[in-house]
Amino acid sequence: MNLVRLMRNQANVTQHTLATRAGTSQPTIASYESGTKSPTVTTLHRLASSLGLELVVAFTPRLTREDHRSLAYHRAIAKILSHNSVPAIKRAKHTLRTISKHHSGAKALLDRWNRWLRLSPEELISKILDPGILARDMRQVSPFAGLLPPKERAKVLNRFRKEYRP
Repeated sequence: MNLVRLMRNQANVTQHTLATRAGTSQPTIASYESGTKSPTVTTLHRLASSLGLELVVAFTPRLTREDHRSLAYHRAIAKILSHNSVPAIKRAKHTLRTISKHHSGAKALLDRWNRWLRLSPEELISKILDPGILARDMRQVSPFAGLLPPKERAKVLNRFRKEYRP
């Protein structure tokens, strides 16, 4: 998850606008977003403040292997959402209705998914990629199950197995 891109998308501004407001350059913002440069916490605070946002640091338990794997799948789903959100969300809503009929014990999480699926694609992506406890639980009952074709799921899993380091 790229924090600079996330905050910029949340504020719905361009790289140039963020750079201007924060007193830096567009290439610097692009470097943060591409991962070629890492902003300090002080820089993140300055960027967030320039957008009228507040930087909040939270400490959560480490992600398990399963959490990392689920996050890898949801990163692939986020790519689909960023390119073609309408059919993906439509399918997720259909899947959610089916899941809801058979899993009444997960009602609270499924109700939350129902609300999340009404968000803008950018907000939805930030929710599904959040490393926090709530998002971890939400990913366990994801209505995006089945969205990735088997070959794409296999690619994600193979990449995960190669790259995952506890």
